Amino acid sequence: MIIGLTGGIGSGKTTVAKLFEKFDKVAVYVADVEAKRIMNSCKIVQKKLIEAFGPETFLQNEINKEYLGSIVFNNRKKLDLLNRIVHPAVHKDFEGYVFKNKDKMYIVYESAILFESRKTKKFDFLISVFVAVEERIKRVVERDKTSKKAVLARVNSQWREDKKILLSNYVIYNTTLKSTEDQVQYIHNILTKKQA
Repeated sequence: MIIGLTGGIGSGKTTVAKLFEKFDKVAVYVADVEAKRIMNSCKIVQKKLIEAFGPETFLQNEINKEYLGSIVFNNRKKLDLLNRIVHPAVHKDFEGYVFKNKDKMYIVYESAILFESRKTKKFDFLISVFVAVEERIKRVVERDKTSKKAVLARVNSQWREDKKILLSNYVIYNTTLKSTEDQVQYIHNILTKKQA
């Protein structure tokens, strides 16, 4: 069973992913982390990124996130181009991950752009993590030491939360850690019963 986990920037989906990771027989694949690893290690992906966005895309063989972000989060076409380059490599990598973890009760695939990438049909269930947009902006400004304008550009590049919620099987309202832990436990209990 494969579960899609998503939420807008600053919603706390990484925290939720870590809570799922604590369960025995559950594997968690964090698409952002793996995408970064692939961009930094796969020569074919690197070549395509440099051709698309220029040599400044990499600094000392590491992806230049600030440079790339300044281009793609203000330009839908450039963002789509980035996704077309990186996503096929991530999805191929995930197929290998699923094979390696086939003994698990279920696998969680965490991605900020689950709906935007139009790949939701491959998941058995979808979970969205929800936090009000003002709180999300505040969290990301503090976490990334960035401007509100930069965060808003990223927020606006993603689907609206109400749209995601309507298309999700489960919604986690991430207000306090205890409440979030309880909601994750509740969903885990349902998912494991479905597997039993």
